[in-house]
Amino acid sequence: MGLVAAIATLMASAPLSMIFEQWTWLIQCTIAVALIAGAATLARTARAPVWVQFITMLVTLLLSLTWLFPSGDEFAGILPWTGTLEHFGALLTQSGDDMRTFAVPVPDRDPLLFVTVLGIGAVAVMVDLAVVGLRKPALAGLPMLAIYSVPVAVYPTSVSFLPFVIGAMGFLWLLVADKVDGVRRFGRRFTGDGRDVDVWEPSPLAAAGRRLAIVGVLAAVALPVAVPGMTSGLLTRFNGGSGDGVGLGDGSGRPGRVNLFAALSGQLRQSDLVTFARVTTTDPDPFYLRFAVADDISSEGFRSRSPQGRSLLQLEDPREEPRTGVSYEQYSAEVEISSDFQMSYAPTYGIPIATDGLDNQWLYDTNQQVIFSNKAKVNGKDFRFDFVRSRYTEEALRDAPTPDPDSLEVKRFTQVPSVRQVQNKVDELVGGKTNTYDQVMAIYRYFSSSNGFRYELQTEGGTSGEDILNFLNNKKGYCQQYAATMAWMVRAAGIPARVAFGFTNGTSRDGDAMVLTNLNLHAWTEVYFGPEYGWVPFDATPRTGVPGAVRPNYAPDPDAPIVTPSALPSASAGAGSDNSDDLPGKEDPGGNEALPSGPAPTVPKWPFYTAGAVLLAVLLLGLPAFRRGALRRRRRASTAAAANLEPGAATVIPTSEVARRSRAHAHAAWDELMDTLVDFRIPIDRTETPRATAERLATAELRDDSTGGDGVRLLGQAEERARYARSPLAGPGLPEAVRSVRRGLANRASRRTRLVAAMFPPSVLGRWRGAVVDASTAVVTAMSRAREQVGRLSPRRLLTNRAR
Repeated sequence: MGLVAAIATLMASAPLSMIFEQWTWLIQCTIAVALIAGAATLARTARAPVWVQFITMLVTLLLSLTWLFPSGDEFAGILPWTGTLEHFGALLTQSGDDMRTFAVPVPDRDPLLFVTVLGIGAVAVMVDLAVVGLRKPALAGLPMLAIYSVPVAVYPTSVSFLPFVIGAMGFLWLLVADKVDGVRRFGRRFTGDGRDVDVWEPSPLAAAGRRLAIVGVLAAVALPVAVPGMTSGLLTRFNGGSGDGVGLGDGSGRPGRVNLFAALSGQLRQSDLVTFARVTTTDPDPFYLRFAVADDISSEGFRSRSPQGRSLLQLEDPREEPRTGVSYEQYSAEVEISSDFQMSYAPTYGIPIATDGLDNQWLYDTNQQVIFSNKAKVNGKDFRFDFVRSRYTEEALRDAPTPDPDSLEVKRFTQVPSVRQVQNKVDELVGGKTNTYDQVMAIYRYFSSSNGFRYELQTEGGTSGEDILNFLNNKKGYCQQYAATMAWMVRAAGIPARVAFGFTNGTSRDGDAMVLTNLNLHAWTEVYFGPEYGWVPFDATPRTGVPGAVRPNYAPDPDAPIVTPSALPSASAGAGSDNSDDLPGKEDPGGNEALPSGPAPTVPKWPFYTAGAVLLAVLLLGLPAFRRGALRRRRRASTAAAANLEPGAATVIPTSEVARRSRAHAHAAWDELMDTLVDFRIPIDRTETPRATAERLATAELRDDSTGGDGVRLLGQAEERARYARSPLAGPGLPEAVRSVRRGLANRASRRTRLVAAMFPPSVLGRWRGAVVDASTAVVTAMSRAREQVGRLSPRRLLTNRAR
């Protein structure tokens, strides 16, 4: 039972495979759980009480963590010491920072692996204690369920059902093993008829339990899919128009589960004008009002991750010593949110340093730079905040040091799936550029009308590698494609980047307030220039399609001339100034070459998958009928080869070979008759002679069908002579006789019986069922024999039978 408990614990940890990128965690957890199980077994072998077993397992867990995560200060190199405990505390602290920094799937970092091994080891101790020490295996389900709750809580999308099934099977195996062990201790197992059975043999009660367990697991997997869930929040507004119908959340209220790209797509394509906010700010030339980011990427594209934050009372002022070309200015803003903007994010400018009007349910994520809540919505709220706006000049960004390749930002926000054509284009654009700013601007300027790019809403809105490639080939899209594509390409150049979401400046006024509507929703790119500069915004979307769009001086409109450094304004020029379009300079030297040809827009694959699934289902369901038809044709061909004699006539077969084949023909016709009787649910008496069976069918089942009656009598006579006579009956009437009998039986059968006989013939299913039973019996017999052979090698048996 200790071994089963350890394996069940590892099976219950299967959901953690969705948390980590690699399988290092499983190897380390397996080592720890194996050592814990071994230590518990040794303690029970020594007849130690339960509390001693518990302490032994805890000590083993500590030793396992020491060996897997050494600090270098261990006593004798293997035993934990004070430095080891300090090292463990540092790993726990660092794990909290990693949880706030990394999105799933996370890399193999020691702090995260340490917490995982510690948690799985603790669960292994509790499961072993409940199963073996307390003899209450049902209690083990609670810590095993706690493991499954981890990916459910942190995974940004739906959790796969497969890890749940593996964990559930482990728990059910634990329960079954406990009952079997109990029977071994206190009694014997019997079948339904009272026969004593071996441990390996099935029993009706055990079979019923297995069926119920499988049905329960399948129901737990299927019900959440079949029963529609309730969603709320921005979903009701963002899918109210002509959007693409993609939802925004799961109703949990977690901001990280919002499909921001679907929200943006649905609102920009909506014909109705909906007011979301009214904003008043002291900033004379504000940039975009920002509320969320998408900084996690996979093969399916960019997505947002769940923010992790601190209280708004702990907001920090980011201003440092002024640097040349960089300035910080403090402003304030008041935001009035309408009831239609139902999100768990609070829109802000810049970096907020103080807020008023948001209670303690709202938090601030310093990495994503967003204000969010896991419990409340922002709709209907009026709040005020002070913020710091950073302004940069081109020279300052060009002189910015290259971000440290070992920093978390570089490691986390430069990951991108490999797309060869996109990488080739990035290498072409950034080739020869010696600093981060020039590389980013080369990619930024590529999205110009001179290169064929234009604003277009009627395009697909995906952000996967294939969608990015299609956009670069078609060169038409809206802010979603421009922002995601630029972020993708900047990451491909080895520079951290992400996608930001918010509102452009409103084009209408309500007194001093800007009125922001659904048409002001926007997405842009943010690039990380190091800790001294932080995240710097770049908006590559053409201004002609974005009402209220602005361009900072360091990133002018891609269609405007390039400004030489000598023609730049003074360092006090603001990031929100929109006067760069008229500055003198030279023409853009960069890329009019088309992207290397890639795949054309793909045809939806779901029709092919659906057709394939339907075809596979038809083949599987029709397999018994196909098998029955093939068997019938083979027998018909055999009987048709019989000698050409009058029906009912007999002859002396001149050679033994001809006689053998004639008997085979008669047997084939009789076998087809027997299978037909089975298909139409007509009882067969194996003790009857062929003539008696034929006469019973002719007088009972086919009494109103003279043709069928004559046919069945002919079949009975042919089978009788094939069995007992020296000269078998041969003639041309056997195939016709079989068909006439089948037609007669079908005419008397109900519609349901005919349908079952055609689609799921019982003769075929019964034969398959018998083959499965025979194979299972052979396996059980072989296992019993092997166990008996192994038992003969038991040292105890050898001692018992030794000569005295």
